[in-house]
Amino acid sequence: MDSGLTITSESCHDGGARVRLCGAVTLAEGQQLWRQLSAALGASGDAVVELSGVTRIDGGAAALLHAILARHRATGMQIELCGAAGEAAELLQLYAPGKAPAPPGARGRGAGLLHELGDVAVGVLEGLRSSAAFIGDFFLAALGAIRRPTSVHYGQLASLVERAGADGAPIVLLINFLVGGIIGLQGAIQLHRFGADSFLADMVGLSMVRELGPLMTAILVTGRSGAAYAAELGTMTVNEEVDALRTLGQDPQRFLVLPRVLTLLLVVPLLTMLGNLLGAVGGWTIAVGYLDQPTVVYLQALEAAVDLGDIGTGLLKACGFAVAIGVVSCQRGLATRGGADGVGRATTSAVVTSLFLLVVLDAMFTWAFTMLDW
Repeated sequence: MDSGLTITSESCHDGGARVRLCGAVTLAEGQQLWRQLSAALGASGDAVVELSGVTRIDGGAAALLHAILARHRATGMQIELCGAAGEAAELLQLYAPGKAPAPPGARGRGAGLLHELGDVAVGVLEGLRSSAAFIGDFFLAALGAIRRPTSVHYGQLASLVERAGADGAPIVLLINFLVGGIIGLQGAIQLHRFGADSFLADMVGLSMVRELGPLMTAILVTGRSGAAYAAELGTMTVNEEVDALRTLGQDPQRFLVLPRVLTLLLVVPLLTMLGNLLGAVGGWTIAVGYLDQPTVVYLQALEAAVDLGDIGTGLLKACGFAVAIGVVSCQRGLATRGGADGVGRATTSAVVTSLFLLVVLDAMFTWAFTMLDW
């Protein structure tokens, strides 16, 4: 059984005092701690509080001890804590008051700007490091899943496909139809001036199949499914559900990330194909309604302009976009810190980063296909 709290004080040769705490320091002895320690510190100049004799301390007593020391330090006293070990040291560190933030005008404008630039640079480098580590873990998990397919959690795959695919199909089809119609209208106005109405199908078909169809579909999937994945995994992270999975021996990569990336790999190409079809239909409405072009003429021109190579390049882009959306969204979700505010920041970061990455990937794909003459 722990002995009671005892507080002794002795003078040092430099005029200060050494105050020793021995025994159990708990909140039950809070009145004694406050009275005796305040008296010992109040009768001295600078002081050293020795805690090597403390056998146990609880959180309330640690907070009270720091409050007493802060009260005397506010008068200009120099007080040093020493000798704490083990759990006592950890609790004292946990309840130690943080450093007060510097007032806004404490640093010069130049120093503040450099400080902010340094914080941004450190944040970017840390983000790149964590993203690279996550991507490495993801590919290792994917290789492990190829060797052992049963290790992936497929139970939620049907639900994920329904949410990302079937539920998102109406908005994807509508937007692609409108985009096809807008391209057709803008093109028809210019082509009609030169008597080149027959080239409308070429412009709409190639634009939708090679560029706009995959990109617009990926943007919409990012806004729907990417944001949902980031928010869902972020909530699981702050609620310590991901830690519980690790405790149960489950790999979050195989249990949470791989099913979502696999879902997008299945859904995004299918939605892209449907979006391409509706984009062509949007161009057809302009050809028939604005240019009075027969349907058979539009379809024959479309068939001659768009071949399987064009469709394949678009679907290849869609697959790359799907992996990017899934990996970025899951990485941001699993990296969430804090409560609801952290989940909101993670969701915003996932959407913004994914959109930026989609544009970069689209430019890289287009350049590569141009170099390869595809």
